[in-house]
Amino acid sequence: MALLFFGKDPNSNGDNCPSVWVDETSADLVLQGWKADEATEAECLKVGSIPETEGVVRIPASMVDQIRKACDEAEQRAAVQ
Repeated sequence: MALLFFGKDPNSNGDNCPSVWVDETSADLVLQGWKADEATEAECLKVGSIPETEGVVRIPASMVDQIRKACDEAEQRAAVQ
């Protein structure tokens, strides 16, 4: 699997930070973020369960530009598949 890196949280120290990639094969977004706290997870559970193979993460708003670019790339890759 090859991941195309789009960036880390620009407001972090550059180490162990929320990050965003696009999977070059599937065009899926791959996100690293902070584990959600119990209150956030409880709020998410109001719309359905969270399977053991999934998790809730928080991505800082300062990453919107990087995520937007990653979404554009993912959309273009998915269109040619």
